[in-house]
Amino acid sequence: MAMRREKSTKGAGGKAPYRHLGVTLKHGGSGRDYGQHLLKNPLVTVAMVEKAALRSTDVVCEVGPGTGNLTLKLLETVKKVVAVELDPRMVVELQKRVQGTPLAPKLQIIHGDFIKTEQPFFDVMVANIPYQISSPLVFKLLSGPPFRCAVLMVQREFALRLCAKPGDELYCRLTVNCRLLARVDHLMKVSKNSFRPPPKVDSSVVRIEPRHPKPEINFVEWDGLVRLCFGRKNKTLPAIFTTKLVLKMLEDNLKTHCALQGTPVPDMPVKDIVMQVLTAAGLEEARSSKLDIPDFLRLLAAFNAAGLHFT
Repeated sequence: MAMRREKSTKGAGGKAPYRHLGVTLKHGGSGRDYGQHLLKNPLVTVAMVEKAALRSTDVVCEVGPGTGNLTLKLLETVKKVVAVELDPRMVVELQKRVQGTPLAPKLQIIHGDFIKTEQPFFDVMVANIPYQISSPLVFKLLSGPPFRCAVLMVQREFALRLCAKPGDELYCRLTVNCRLLARVDHLMKVSKNSFRPPPKVDSSVVRIEPRHPKPEINFVEWDGLVRLCFGRKNKTLPAIFTTKLVLKMLEDNLKTHCALQGTPVPDMPVKDIVMQVLTAAGLEEARSSKLDIPDFLRLLAAFNAAGLHFT
């Protein structure tokens, strides 16, 4: 659908607000910011639907449907679309677009914040998500009920972080946490000019496919370890795990776990236990920025086996 910029009064920032279908889009400035950048390029919309490999029996979830350009394509393809929209004005516009059409019975609209609402059932998620909720949305998805895949439009740098490999500059805690739970593929780059209004940066479409079953680890412990590792990712592991603060935390956790299990606290200093673990694992010279998922899993298992915990 072609979009146009209507004449309107300039806002506080000196720029005329963007309008679509009579609705002023909120993307910064005073008032509530919904991060609204509507996808106007129909080729990108079609490509996202195709990349999702949808089936006619699928239930699809779309977060932030806006005025429904992507929604209509999805409704033509699948059994049902559950659209979660925070902006009440967009809810009204989306209802208007399908009202009285054969597509209307296939659309369920949930007015609310996807991050705060109970996650609905769906097979696939296809969405141009607001940039500011990218990280919490991805981890809510991966920690929630099973689904087949998600095809998401996200900020390009966020996509590159998701898809980074060990040694890459953008390899980070986000990368490792996501790859532990899912396979992530970069599908295509999308120019900022494909949106109305155009954001400041380009976007990318990624495909996230959850791992089944999920790895059997304590995710709180895992995140505690990874958070430490990527706080200083280019330092060697001994430099990270033998600082005073980290050693104090490990010692306190060791005493707590020993007390809960009714076992004596080891006589060996915690620093010596840490170095013993790293040496035995062959990681005494390793750096977090170069480690992959199996390395972090092995490191966590070795620390736990020695009685050291991160929670």
